[in-house]
Amino acid sequence: MKALRWIWLVLTLAVLANGFRVAMYVVPIDRDQGEISRILYYHVPSWCGMAVFFALNLVCSLVYLALRNRNQAGALKADALAVASAEMGVVYCLIGMTTGSLWGRAAWGIWWTWDARLTTTLVLWLIYVAYLLVRRFVTGPEMRTLAAVVAVFGYLDVPIVYMSTRWWRTQHPAPVFFGGPNSGVDPSMLPALWWNMAGWIMWGIFICSLRYTAEYRHQQAEKHAAQEALERV
Repeated sequence: MKALRWIWLVLTLAVLANGFRVAMYVVPIDRDQGEISRILYYHVPSWCGMAVFFALNLVCSLVYLALRNRNQAGALKADALAVASAEMGVVYCLIGMTTGSLWGRAAWGIWWTWDARLTTTLVLWLIYVAYLLVRRFVTGPEMRTLAAVVAVFGYLDVPIVYMSTRWWRTQHPAPVFFGGPNSGVDPSMLPALWWNMAGWIMWGIFICSLRYTAEYRHQQAEKHAAQEALERV
């Protein structure tokens, strides 16, 4: 397992390096925005990573709720993966907001505006930060159940973020991908997007696997400590 993980890391670094090369030196610059447009190749992959890991958190939270009373071992594994994926989603969400702010400053002349896309994204980030805080500070046997419920309801904001530029007038342009006629990017830009999207999701999977292992070990340590306490009583 460890050998597979390190092979995955080497492949991930290779994909990220090639993604950087293609984004910085191969694809042409945007005619209107110039070099700042290259931030697209990190901004979009961060949002995709956020969507992937928050969706994984939702699935694992639902599995935990379904199994917690009849398969404790399976439920704990799902819970460990849920917290690991939530942490990764929070990181990618923060990267997305940061790169978006840098891009907005260059393109719009402002760091932040309270439009629908930015506001719903900030709310999403705060919801999952709250999820992690629940896991950190709430004690007792119902902590994992409470966190799973927060995750399920928190995920409802993900489609709202995605649809915000369709439902409301925002500072953001119309949807670039899946936005209907005349949407999309120039085909020359796609290699940089695909390489970076693959690389950053692979990186997230690597970090998530490390956190899953650490969280599962922590769960087992808590379980053994509880059993020892009962035996002493």
